[in-house]
Amino acid sequence: MAYYVLLTNFTDQGAKTVKDTVKRAEAFKEMAAKSGVKVHSLYWTLGQHDVVAIAEADDDIAATALSLSIASLGNVRTQTLRALDANDMAKVIAKMG
Repeated sequence: MAYYVLLTNFTDQGAKTVKDTVKRAEAFKEMAAKSGVKVHSLYWTLGQHDVVAIAEADDDIAATALSLSIASLGNVRTQTLRALDANDMAKVIAKMG
C-alpha cells in the first residue's frame, strides 16, 4: 500500500456551499472506500489549503482516480502528493549511489 497526501482547496462552488463540507467529507470517505482507498485522516486547515487528507491506496492509479472523482464534483480542486513512510525511505536510501 502507498500513502498519499491530498491538499484540497474549495472552488467558488464549494465555498458557496461550505456549510455542507462535513457531509461532503463523509461522502468522500465513502467514495474512497468503494474505490479501495482508506482515508486515515482529514483536517480542515488554515493557510494555503482548506482541507488536507492522508490516505492509503494500492497504487497511484487508485489515488488518481479518487482525486479526479472528487474534483469532477466541482466543490474542490486537489493536489495529490505521494508520501513515503520510513520503510519506503530506507529502501530509497539503500538504492542511492
